[in-house]
Amino acid sequence: MKAVIQRVLSASVTVDNEIVGSIGKGLCVLVGISRHDTEKEMEYIVRKILNIRVFSDEKDKRWMKSVMDMGYEVLCVSQFTLESTLKGNKPDFRYAMSPELSQPFYNQFLQALKTQYKADRIQDGKFGAYMQVDIQNDGPVTIPLEIKPGAPSKDTKEEDQPEQPLS
Repeated sequence: MKAVIQRVLSASVTVDNEIVGSIGKGLCVLVGISRHDTEKEMEYIVRKILNIRVFSDEKDKRWMKSVMDMGYEVLCVSQFTLESTLKGNKPDFRYAMSPELSQPFYNQFLQALKTQYKADRIQDGKFGAYMQVDIQNDGPVTIPLEIKPGAPSKDTKEEDQPEQPLS
């Protein structure tokens, strides 16, 4: 599972000239679901989205507060293209979860965010639709996040992780 977390001043999603989701200050999160993702990977991504410290505190000290600490909003956009690889110059989506499976998985992901935070603070686009995403990135701050299925999901220091051989 992959997420691209962006700190924003505002963000919105438009489908067929109609705004279907919009937020003020907070996070816009592009979400890619792999065909091998499970609830374990989803829980990790949800926890990171809600707890990543990308906001300044009251004394303007950077990287101290999360979206939950600040009471800000989250706009999620399902984006299967995050799970692409290149085959020559053409994107290959074989690692993305199929729409029939990913839509309920994505809905479960949104429900987890709403349950662990505040339902009225979580917005999203329209699954499977052709969308226009308007993002006013703040900083800019953009944090890519990825957890591979079966990978350790505990928040451990990098030096605690076993070295992965290059293939």
